[in-house]
Amino acid sequence: MDSENILIDSKYEYYEHALDSMNEGVIMVNSRAEVIFINKAARQILQIEAIDYVGKKVVDVVPNTRLQNVVESKKPEIDQIQNIGKTKIITSRIPLLDDQGNLKGAIAVFRDITEIQRMAEEVTDLRRIRLMLEKIIESTDDAISVADKDGRVVMVNREYTKLTGFNEEEVIGKPATIDIAEGESVHMMVAKEKKPILGHRLKVGPMKKDVIVDVTPLFVDDKFVGSVGVIHDVSKILSLSRELEEANRMLRRLKAKYTFDDIIGNGRAMQIAITQAKKVAPTKATVLLRGESGTGKELFAHAIHNASDRRNNPFVSVNCAALPEGILESELFGYEEGAFTGARKGGRVGLLEEADGGTLFLDEIGKMELTVQSKFLRFLQEMEITKLGSSKTKHLDVRIISATNIDLEEMVKTGKFIPDLYYRINVVPIYIPPLRERAEDIEPLVKYIIRKLNQEYGRAVTGISNDALRVIKSLSWPGNVRELENFIARAMINMDISEREIKLSSLPPYSSTYKGPKHEGLKKSLAAYEKSLIEEALKANNGNRKETAKSLGISLRTLFYKMEQYQLK
Repeated sequence: MDSENILIDSKYEYYEHALDSMNEGVIMVNSRAEVIFINKAARQILQIEAIDYVGKKVVDVVPNTRLQNVVESKKPEIDQIQNIGKTKIITSRIPLLDDQGNLKGAIAVFRDITEIQRMAEEVTDLRRIRLMLEKIIESTDDAISVADKDGRVVMVNREYTKLTGFNEEEVIGKPATIDIAEGESVHMMVAKEKKPILGHRLKVGPMKKDVIVDVTPLFVDDKFVGSVGVIHDVSKILSLSRELEEANRMLRRLKAKYTFDDIIGNGRAMQIAITQAKKVAPTKATVLLRGESGTGKELFAHAIHNASDRRNNPFVSVNCAALPEGILESELFGYEEGAFTGARKGGRVGLLEEADGGTLFLDEIGKMELTVQSKFLRFLQEMEITKLGSSKTKHLDVRIISATNIDLEEMVKTGKFIPDLYYRINVVPIYIPPLRERAEDIEPLVKYIIRKLNQEYGRAVTGISNDALRVIKSLSWPGNVRELENFIARAMINMDISEREIKLSSLPPYSSTYKGPKHEGLKKSLAAYEKSLIEEALKANNGNRKETAKSLGISLRTLFYKMEQYQLK
């Protein structure tokens, strides 16, 4: 009998040793859901201390286990994903039955898949990835070429052959200069500089076709492995540009893009503004959005329109400050052919008529000339327009949302704004607070801006360090959200292409962007700040006004207006 017990004990030790040597965690319980055995891997994964747990209820040892459920139901739970703190496991729980179907206990076998997931990201099937990449570049309408670290072509797509005239067999393995008729290979340039090169003009193929090339370096584990180039046919770009220019005025952003879900703001002042806007949105009431430049007045206008019963009708936006003197009237009301020198043949439909049934957003309404104010007031009173050069009137149904960062009350006192028009547009005033009054919104705004700029710049920035965020929260932001976005954009440009987090060292020097004396009033300070921003942007873009306007996020007309206002050459 003793020999039998010794044999049983040795078998138990053998099984225990075998189970302890497994990578999978194992927990065994009896029919009363009491622990019989927990192996070494399970103790490590679950961080169970080496105490006497045998005979204890399994829920007292592993609080979030479901083994007792399996004991009660006698039903297995196979391949279940479960989070244990920061650890993720895949587990199967199986009831143990004898030949007669009587429950003897249950067993859970599980594995830590946290490490497996990490390894899966690192260890890739190169053949599968290559096939996937080939399918992707073949499905795009852009001509694409991929070169290795030495500037030799390793992959091209069908559109590349159409554009350059060279097929795969003629270029694969050859230096990236092979398809160039005039100019320098951008792949070779990127191989030397390890930086993206965008908008480079070249001529390619036997027909010397004029193209624009964008080439981006490729890094794996911070090592340069090659580059990918996108080649654009200049003739197509010019054709599309002419079509877009022709259609631009008719489109006029005839659909609002944003809703209240796009407005980031948890502070009390911002919540008051959002609540007011939501209440007035379903009505026909005229709204006046008040707030400093860059606070998001246009965002509110979009959201109000989209929350109204006019959401499926046009949303037309016009910046009163962006149009030269004398042009706003013809833009708003339209004109007949021959109404004035230079009038378009056939005349033109005005913005008010384009917005019929929908919403017209008048940004910077304080810049509207007195003559236009008078005619616009008559429209608000009668809801009728008369085109320039015409005697016919037309009734319209247009909801007006205006915005300004100017003290309209002071303008009324000085005779620069018609009092009756002020009362007409100021039916429901909504004040949008400046960024310095909503410090709690800076962090979510920064995260949103990073995601937005990742899409615009083709970057993969994942976040911002605590030190950098602390500095950003300490600044005054006279340019509000728009200034914050420009600031984050410069920080991302300062980063290396392989960096994933905005650090303190990436932040541009904030003090250099604001030159206004501290004793000046807010209006003068903002003007000085705005002027310095435009000067820096002009310098960065070598005086190119189109690129400057694009980098500042304003229209070319607005840039011309601001340059004239600040006497910038």
